[in-house]
Amino acid sequence: MTEAELRALADRREIEELLHRYAWMVDRREWALMDLVFAPGATIDYESTGVIKGEYRATLAWLDRALAPWPINLHFISNVQLDLSGNEGRSHCYFQAPMGRARADGTQEVITNAGYYEDRLVRTPRGWRIAERVCRQTVQIGSLPPGYAIPR
Repeated sequence: MTEAELRALADRREIEELLHRYAWMVDRREWALMDLVFAPGATIDYESTGVIKGEYRATLAWLDRALAPWPINLHFISNVQLDLSGNEGRSHCYFQAPMGRARADGTQEVITNAGYYEDRLVRTPRGWRIAERVCRQTVQIGSLPPGYAIPR
């Protein structure tokens, strides 16, 4: 295997870990990881969920508020496709994200969102980061409780 082929494999593995780090960060609310996921000035577009897009810090602050009523989260990332060229690239991957919370009667209420992420990636001095993320939610299994509004 050539040095270029080894570098390409290492880049792909690092980016897959980056995509998984995002899921872990959101599910565990480990917002201190955001600079290990996003490049300076990065943006996130969650408009397909009916709400917000903008600079990554402000958008993740909104996401923290939106997920607060749903303490159980499990993002699954799959079908990763990468197109890399030098220090830039594109990523497309599927996500499935069940969210749960306890009901008053002790049972669990669960809603699952699914779709795909489209990312523009950049290699920084600290490694690969997401420069732009667009969430394309295409499926919601279950429905929000009557009268429930996603926090703004």
